[in-house]
This record gives sequence, C-alpha cells and structure tokens, in this order.
Amino acid sequence: MPTAQTCAPACMPDFRIQFKVFEGPMDLLLFLVKKQEVDICEVNLTGLATQFIEYVELMKQLDLDQAGEFIVMASTMMYIKSRELLPVSEQVGDDDDGDDGDPRWDLIRRLVEFKRFKDASDDLQRLEIEREKVYTRRPGSIPIDPLPMGNRLEASILDLVGAVNELLQRVAGREAAKGEIVEDRWSISEKIVAIRERLGRVDQLKFSGLFDGVRSRGEVVATFLALLELIRLKQLMATQDDLFGEIEMFIAPVEMQQIKPEQPEPVTT
Repeated sequence: MPTAQTCAPACMPDFRIQFKVFEGPMDLLLFLVKKQEVDICEVNLTGLATQFIEYVELMKQLDLDQAGEFIVMASTMMYIKSRELLPVSEQVGDDDDGDDGDPRWDLIRRLVEFKRFKDASDDLQRLEIEREKVYTRRPGSIPIDPLPMGNRLEASILDLVGAVNELLQRVAGREAAKGEIVEDRWSISEKIVAIRERLGRVDQLKFSGLFDGVRSRGEVVATFLALLELIRLKQLMATQDDLFGEIEMFIAPVEMQQIKPEQPEPVTT
C-alpha cells in the first residue's frame, strides 16, 4: 500500500493542466522579488535561486505544463547560487570584464528591463478594464451584471502555486508527525464536482476552505488540479484583495463560462 508521501507526484501521468498565463521564468523571478519587498538591485540572489528552484520542482510534481526555458533559468540560478558560495578568489570570470562578466548583474539588468515592460503592460490592462466599465445605451441591449470581483485583483497561477505549496508543507508535516499510511484514490473529476457543489451553496469561498478535511498530499494535489481545470474553463474566478493577499473563489458569470466544457479524463491519485 503506497504512502501519501510517495503517491502524490506519480499518480497522474495522463493529466496535464495547460495554462497560458505564464509569461516565462522572468515573470516568476519578478514575482519572487516582489514577495521579498526589496529593490531588484538589492535582492538576495542566493535565496531567490532556492525559491525559484522550489517553484519549478513543485510545477513538475503538479504536472503543470511548462516551457523548457524554466529549466534553463533554473540551471542559471543554480550556477549563480554555487558561484555565490565560492570565495571571490576562486570564482571563475574575467576581471577585465568587470560587472559585464558577472551573471548576477546580467540577470538583474534583465529583471529591471522585464519589470519596465510588465509595468507598461499592466498600465494598458488597467486602461482596458476602465474602458470595459463604460457602456453605451443601445436599443434592446441586455443589461450585464457587474463581475463579483469588483476591484479585487485576479490571482495569478503563481499565487495559486505558492498557496498550495504552503498547504502541502503543512500536510506533509502532519503526516510525518502521525506516521500514518493513507491509500490515495482521489478522482480529479469527482473533486471538480465537489468544488462546484460547494460554491453552489455559497457566494464565495476562501482558497484554504477548499481543502478543509483533506487527509493527505495526494488529496491536496487532486483538489488543486480540479481547481485549476475549473479556472482554465472560466467557470471559477480566483481573486485577492491585494497583492499576496488571501485568495478567494467565486463562480464566474455565466457569460464568461464555457457552455460545453471539455471534461478531463477520470484519473486517480
């Protein structure tokens, strides 16, 4: 009988969530820098490398679709981390190149440039949202109800992965403390139905509330993949009051939902 610890990553070989919200590894790096609440030029790259690699490993365990560039960036971060641990006298590099030969500064320059373009993109998106709030009166037009999220921020895939990572660590600690063996057979399709039923009874639900009563990491993973599928199909909306705030779930307005969503094949964990 498999333990919960070994079952979760290997139980879903045929189920892959594909998300188009990833903007690449630089987006993940910038997300981690913001969490440290420091200037990009002052960020601890050694700690950043550790966090980046942890996120990439978690994406692998959850079987999230990811480009090879994430792996390339992880290798770069590992190199920077190992270089930081070496004495200055033993670091490989051309002294005549100055900072240009230092991969840390090359990465920081790329981050600064990426942030500038991302900020500009966010500004344009905000303007687009403001324009969508303006409606012209047309004969026979159907009134559209406002979105339930109001002025809330839409939670990104990185926010969701970070939240489930914390949850997985807590469940793993609880399993280790109890030393219990749990047979995991969780159907993602069943979890999708369960989430729909719960949100059908309430207006909104906190992210943590979706995992009330979970007994193992396998069940956490199945629930999380079911949640991602519903978000991908635009049947659920994940929002936050502010950056890195608590995530809450809403049923998406009917006009946003896919009328005939593609159903994932039943798989168990």
